[in-house]
Amino acid sequence: MFVKLCGLRTEEDVATAVAAGADAVGFVFTTSPRQIEVAEVRRLLAGVPPTVLSVGVVHGIPAAEAGALARAAGVDALQLHGAYPKAAFEELAGLRLLRATALTAETDVRTGAYGEEWLLLDSPVAGSGERWDLAGLDSARPSGQWLLAGGLSPGNVAGAIAAVRPWGVDVSSGVESSRGVKDHGLMREFVAAARGQAGVEPLTRT
Repeated sequence: MFVKLCGLRTEEDVATAVAAGADAVGFVFTTSPRQIEVAEVRRLLAGVPPTVLSVGVVHGIPAAEAGALARAAGVDALQLHGAYPKAAFEELAGLRLLRATALTAETDVRTGAYGEEWLLLDSPVAGSGERWDLAGLDSARPSGQWLLAGGLSPGNVAGAIAAVRPWGVDVSSGVESSRGVKDHGLMREFVAAARGQAGVEPLTRT
């Protein structure tokens, strides 16, 4: 089970995520309680080993600006979160991309449909910690390397994995003591809970 811990802002956040066994760490470049400056991300990446994917997260800014931020920070991949059109992904060809969106009747749930490497399905209000109705996945089963997000926590991630069998999971607010402040104990508990789900075979990153 691929596990991404998002919205990290401090050396301690990064060290905890790495020690807990997270597969990916996310840094939010755009306006958010979790926003972090590009220069600080570059500094924090010194604590991220090559085996852990570093992801820059953007929302609501043009693709060219998003790409410039990702390159300046030196992250491994860029997450376009929200209603980015296919053209935005085409503009960023050459970068490893993650398409993050809410599930609607119009959502293309095929991983790679926009040229992205990973697909992330989130609640309609990203970063809010709100859960969403997973029943919609019964008729819109994603394919490929897709991550489930939205309202996940150490207490419910195992049940969510059992219910919809994602390739991976992503969490931010569900491992916080207050908005934008990570709880290191909850981070460790989340990774352990996601990995301990009975009957779910571990999947290998590419």
